[in-house]
Amino acid sequence: MNFIFFNPDEMRAESIGCWGHPLVSTPNMDQLAAEGTRFSEAHVTHTVCSPSRCSVLTGWHPHIRGHRSLYHLLAPDEPNLFRYLRKHGWQVVWYGKNDALSPESFPDSVDKYGSEPGRPAGQPQNPYPEDHPLYHSFLHEPRGGFEDTADYANVQKAIGFLQSQPSEPFAVYLPLIQPHPPYAAPHGYHDMYSAEDIPPLRPVCSQGKPDFMQRIRATRRLNELTEHQFRDINAKYLGSISYVDALLGQLLQTLDETGLADETAVIVWSDHGDWAGDYGLVEKWPAGLDDTLTHVPLIMRVPGFPSGNTVASGVQHFDIMPTVLELAGIPCEHSHFAQSLIPHLEGRPSEARRLLFAEGGYDQPHDMWCFEGRTGTSAESLSKPNHIYYPKIYLQQAEPYTVCRSVMVRSETHKLIRRTQQIHELYDLKRDPHELQNVYEQADFRSIRDELEQELLDWYLRTSDVTPWYEDPRGLPIIE
Repeated sequence: MNFIFFNPDEMRAESIGCWGHPLVSTPNMDQLAAEGTRFSEAHVTHTVCSPSRCSVLTGWHPHIRGHRSLYHLLAPDEPNLFRYLRKHGWQVVWYGKNDALSPESFPDSVDKYGSEPGRPAGQPQNPYPEDHPLYHSFLHEPRGGFEDTADYANVQKAIGFLQSQPSEPFAVYLPLIQPHPPYAAPHGYHDMYSAEDIPPLRPVCSQGKPDFMQRIRATRRLNELTEHQFRDINAKYLGSISYVDALLGQLLQTLDETGLADETAVIVWSDHGDWAGDYGLVEKWPAGLDDTLTHVPLIMRVPGFPSGNTVASGVQHFDIMPTVLELAGIPCEHSHFAQSLIPHLEGRPSEARRLLFAEGGYDQPHDMWCFEGRTGTSAESLSKPNHIYYPKIYLQQAEPYTVCRSVMVRSETHKLIRRTQQIHELYDLKRDPHELQNVYEQADFRSIRDELEQELLDWYLRTSDVTPWYEDPRGLPIIE
């Protein structure tokens, strides 16, 4: 069996047609879900790109080996799904950006790597002067034409690979850039949706929310924007999603034309979501753990498994790793905390209640190098006030408490978030699905709060570390 991993960046589930969005057009994702399995409640383990992708490749929660920042990628001594596949005979090809593996991990994990820059016309442009309230809103001009983007160029590379009719089993990884901000799509998609037609956004919350929400709004001058402007941001975000869907359509058409569709599993997932105007916010935040950021699409179309299957019970996106290993017939040789989704793909109901966990943020002083903008080749440019990310790194470094260590536990009915330096949160998801009323301090919810906090403690005990797999070093037989 072959595998295609189609990984748009920062795409939340609720903004896709088959997840119930009343406006957006995503016919290819909708069709893929109809032909496979849609996991309606898939949540990430972290709301930042690199930690999230490290989790998917390992089945580890970010804290297990400290993969909690943009900069700490998987090292050669750590397991990863692509190394498993390559070791067992799969040709692994990767077209797109890297937010997962350290450079030293590529030689034994990936056969072919490339990241196309796209045409100059495909680079989004900020149309506002630096003193304009929209300058740091990520609302930009269109990204040229359909064929100008880096995503288009990388998908074409993958299409060319499929058309070459590879002789060995393969795994294609496509980490796309869109719909990650700036909020800008190619012509034909950029203005595909109107701000006037956007459904009501989640309102700005002045009570019961962590302080970073108001500090982000102030440092980016988002508190000066109108509701219409936030809806315009959301409209451009939806346009990018429809563009990504069109690229997926090209890929699926190639699978049909080459005869590879019947022997290739297609997995669509994202590393985290995006506020896209909700709560009066844009982009994301390392300590943000609301559903707009944790709830992502997960669709699997696997040859030989039932079609039109929707899984309503909660899963985590890092469940991809053991699922793919089982589909490939590869034994897993490391400890992890993910669960195979094969029973769900077969249409079997979930047998047990499952709690979902996510984490984020950093604390000083021991995490000081994790704060964005302090390290890396781009640190100097990021520190300039005219950089689009300047308000983000300024806030993290000037007020580090706003990005403190945070953790979430989510059941089917409630969500609890604890932080080291910000207020804690508890939501009744049945009555308050948009997480607007924090009931953490309310006496009526004391028992639920205590139960979920106990679950967090037990989870940290269970996942505090992993031990390596090896034979008895003394040469003695292992007693089962």
